[in-house]
Parts: sequence; structure tokens; C-alpha cells
Amino acid sequence: MNSRKILSLDGGGIRGVVTIEIIARIEQLLRETTGNPHLVLADYFDFIAGTSTGAIIAAGLSIGMSVDEIRSFYLHNGREMFDHTSWPNRFMALFGHRYKGEKLAAALKAVFGEDTTLGSDKLKTLLMVVMQNAKTDSPWPVSNNPAAKYNDLATMGVHSNLHLPLWQLVRASTAAPTYFPPEKIQVEGQDFLFVDGAVTPYNNPAFQAFLMATLQAYNLNWSTGKDKLLLVSVGTGRNALNLPNLNAQAMHLLHHAATVPVHLMNAAQYQQDMLCRIFGDCRAGDTLDSEIGNLHGELGAGCVPEKLFTYVRYNFDLDAKYFAAAGLPTHNLNTLRHIDAVSHIHELRHVGKVVAEREVGIGHFAGFV
Repeated sequence: MNSRKILSLDGGGIRGVVTIEIIARIEQLLRETTGNPHLVLADYFDFIAGTSTGAIIAAGLSIGMSVDEIRSFYLHNGREMFDHTSWPNRFMALFGHRYKGEKLAAALKAVFGEDTTLGSDKLKTLLMVVMQNAKTDSPWPVSNNPAAKYNDLATMGVHSNLHLPLWQLVRASTAAPTYFPPEKIQVEGQDFLFVDGAVTPYNNPAFQAFLMATLQAYNLNWSTGKDKLLLVSVGTGRNALNLPNLNAQAMHLLHHAATVPVHLMNAAQYQQDMLCRIFGDCRAGDTLDSEIGNLHGELGAGCVPEKLFTYVRYNFDLDAKYFAAAGLPTHNLNTLRHIDAVSHIHELRHVGKVVAEREVGIGHFAGFV
């Protein structure tokens, strides 16, 4: 029986190195199971989706890069991509951007090719990247699906989204507000400004990828069923704020400006994960909350008569547990939660390896290898 497989990768800045270690474990297990030491994830997954840092990794995987090659890209370019502006950071956080966009753009051009378009035959899988159109205030999940409305070469001609540069779409998906300047892209002869897809409901793009694969309006029309469709979703760590000493007087305008975006992103990621567990047959994924548990198997049954896909979720809490297990000090845990913690990239890698060893198992892929 033919089956389809989707890989979805969350946003999270430099914490993408945790994602890399998790998917490295997946790649290793698939190589061992298939007996193919040269297998890359583009050989296994039919559709790869990503937001922000997840978009960088997803695009790299889609063009056939091994996880080791993507890891090298992050290790060699991570610090340089977060290139500070010349103005004081405090001033920039209020009135501009902390980092320049030029070195990030140059790194993306180098790895993907300046002339590689979204419709290039270099892409070996379907690919979706999520960004936010700041001018129209709308999420844009853009894919290389040739049957998509705005990709149709026959009707759209030179204005087809398939002609857009791949590096620029990825750069747009990573343009985190206050961190990087927005990316200007010309679409159908109009200039639009795009920012990080993390500010949409799809920083975790898993359920949106499922909809794109199966909803009739997107024209892919993949079959549903827990034996027909596998959705693997990888996070960069839950970054829930823990403020035990918070009081009402401290909840002023500046407090809300700093915390509301994080609250909304966490809530959106939680909802996307929960929807996947309800409509999918969840094989792996830690506890959602103390009331509903993890919704594995029968726990997630009831409101849908039949599961539409098999679902696997790898994520973890950014707390002391995994850092201690990796033999790392926990006193700088708050710093490690930041999306620009490039000075701690090797520590984050160690955490990713611990998460991968503990959580990823080949049994999660049974029936799809």
C-alpha cells in the first residue's frame, strides 16, 4: 500500500540545532533499518515543512542535504548570521533591529544557490515555508506544489510563486521582528514586506502541512488514514514563561510588550500539536497538560470517528532536566532559551542529543519504512 510521509519543523532561532540532533537520530535509524548508509531524509519524506529556523532546515533537507551537512552549516554560520548592528542593542530593540540581515541572506544564498527558485528541480520533495505578509497582516504558507493556485504556470506565467528565489523565501520566514529587518519580495508586480512565520499560528506548521496535503483547495489531495499518512513533527523546546513572583502591579505596558508575543506563540504551538493528536493516531509525544495527558492511542479517540494520519511529536521542556542529563550547568538556563543564544550553540547540541536518544525510536515509524 502506498503511503505518504510529512516532516514538520518548528521555529526557534538558534535552538534549531536541537532539531538537527533529533532529525540526525531519525536519519541514522532509517539508514540502519533500510540498510542504505547514504539515505538522506529527502529519500524518505515526501513533504517537508518548516517555519523560521525550521524553514532553513526544511529547505536544506528538501534539496537533498544530509543532516550532517545542515549541522555544519549551522555550526559554521550560526554566529555570523546573528550579526549585530552598530547601534546599541537597547536602542535597536525599541526602534529598529538587533541584527543585520545581509550576512544571513549571504549564507542562505551560498547554501541554496542565488538562482535557485521555489520551482527548481533541485528540490527533491514538496516543501512548505511559512512567513507573515506584514502589509496584508496574513500568514503565507508557500509551497512548491505545482498544482497550487498561485503556482500554476499556465495562468500565473512570470508571476507564479514558483519563480520566487528559494533563499529569499527562507530569509523572509526567519525575519523575526526586532531581531532582523523584514524581507521585501515582489509578488505579482507588487512589493510586500515579510516577517518571521513564528508570528503566525504556524510556528509549529504540522497541522497546516497536513491540511495542505489533503484539503481539496490545495489540489494535492493525498489520501488520509493512519496507515496511509505519517506526520512527524519536531520542536525546538517549549519556552513557557515561569513567573512565580509576578504581581498585578508588575503587569504594566512594558511587561505585556515583552511577554504577550511569547504567550501567543506558545498557545498557538500547543493548539497545533493538540489538533494533530486529536485527528491523528499519536504514537509519541510528551504530556500536553495535566488534565488530558499525552493523547496517545485511545486517549485521543472519541471526537473523530477515524484517525486521519499517524502522528509523532518530538519536543521537550526547556527546563533543567535535559540540561542536567547532558552534564551542563543550569544557572544560565534563561539565556539558553533565547532564539539568539549563539554563544551556547554547542550546549544546545548536547541537549538535542540527549532528547534524541531518549525520545526517538524506530518503532514510531513502523508501517512506514
